[in-house]
Amino acid sequence: MNHPAGGYKKIFETVEELSEPVPATVTGRIPSFLKGSLLRLGPGLFEVGDEPFYHLFDGQALMHKFDFKNGQVTYFNKYVKTDAYVRAITEKRVVITEFGTFAYPDPCKNIFSRFFTYFKGVEVTDNCLVNVYPIGEDYYAVTETNYITKVNTDTLDTLKKVDLCNYVNINGVTAHPHIERDGTVFNIGNCMGKGASLAYNVVRIPPTQKGWACNYFVFVETPVKINLLKFLSAWSIRGSNYMDCFESNEVLGTLFHIARKDIGGGQGEYIDHKFRAAPINLFHHINTYEDNGFIVADVCTWKGFEFVYNYLWLANLRSNWEEVKKAAMMAPQPEVRRYVIPLDIHREEQGKNLICLPYTTATAVMRTDGTIWLEPEVLFSGPRQAFEFPQINYEKHGGKNYTYAYALGLNHFIPDRIIKLNVKTKETWVWQEPDSYPSEPLFVQTPDGVDEDDGVLLTVVVSPGAQKSGYMLILNAKDMSEIARAEVDCPIPVTFHGMYKK
Repeated sequence: MNHPAGGYKKIFETVEELSEPVPATVTGRIPSFLKGSLLRLGPGLFEVGDEPFYHLFDGQALMHKFDFKNGQVTYFNKYVKTDAYVRAITEKRVVITEFGTFAYPDPCKNIFSRFFTYFKGVEVTDNCLVNVYPIGEDYYAVTETNYITKVNTDTLDTLKKVDLCNYVNINGVTAHPHIERDGTVFNIGNCMGKGASLAYNVVRIPPTQKGWACNYFVFVETPVKINLLKFLSAWSIRGSNYMDCFESNEVLGTLFHIARKDIGGGQGEYIDHKFRAAPINLFHHINTYEDNGFIVADVCTWKGFEFVYNYLWLANLRSNWEEVKKAAMMAPQPEVRRYVIPLDIHREEQGKNLICLPYTTATAVMRTDGTIWLEPEVLFSGPRQAFEFPQINYEKHGGKNYTYAYALGLNHFIPDRIIKLNVKTKETWVWQEPDSYPSEPLFVQTPDGVDEDDGVLLTVVVSPGAQKSGYMLILNAKDMSEIARAEVDCPIPVTFHGMYKK
């Protein structure tokens, strides 16, 4: 689908927060088992005073909530009152450096106070615009730094800023944790050590009850990395942002790290085999599971070593459609890939395909230097058509063999469809409407559902040309047909991730 009218630009515009929830106009019938809340996070403030934010991941965090009750729906939003947001609003300028926007020193301070401010250390943003997830009975809005923000998911009030550095040895963690069925939260963080070295630490937040679901961690290390010297020195002296600190090296390729989750006494174990593959960008895993001595990892990739975030500057995304397409033509191309990793390789011969699962064409071959080279099976591919922000029936099939994945379809980086993929047959189903821009689809299972895809998908759609420009869409997960929509007369900007709270 083409978008010559450029309606997608609306999802990158500032909106005002609401003072109270507003009722939605429902078309169709809301399933009776939907009695909770759809929570979403993304940027909502794209400039402060006369100062713009420049990158997609810079706008200040806005939390959205659709509440379901007795077949009716209400919508509410509120800015997360982080230090970055409060100080920006108070001083009417960008105060804390974001992913792609540098915060200039206060012009009212003299040269000496600014000089000493540079050497107090890096002031890391707490702008939690990426995701929201539960830890125990509490909920936290998060980004990719060491700060998470406790929020009240009923009122959307901001409750408490938490520095994870006070609890675990990390400098930052991802906004994409793995949450097991017993409530255990696993995440991966980085830790800067002596000599500007970097270690990856797996962080475990204990559950309210015991029990683990799967046996291994898979961590994919791409050629895109942070240059620590730039981060620690050039940041303060030259006024860099996060984007300036990333580097990519095609020679490095991609490394797959494997670790056993628990070998007794709560301790894990790193498996010291070198699994390598061609260079890719990777931001989202679909699912990973074990099968007869192999680990199957399905991931959303972008081919090559160039950093995809280079194409997510707001100026690019707000361009006219022909310019958007030209930029996407130069960017790494998206592809859903299945990598298969053998766990027992000691008795195998060099040059032989170590994979014997009958349902995949993925290969793993030991080279003369002892490394195992991985070639993937392609599950989904289309020119400049990405399958991103993936979801599955996470509750029943996370870490297990599965059939269906759901995702937001990016057309030249513009979100304009919802896709269902059968990872076994590669069959796809699509929901799409003209001038409509959805978000990550969240799967909610039908109570007592038997099939893996017995459930619904919830997605927030922006339709700039419609009378009511935003709505929450409910799709039948089996055939992608529309069940209902709840429309509101409120502008809704782009959102990244979220959750359904029962």
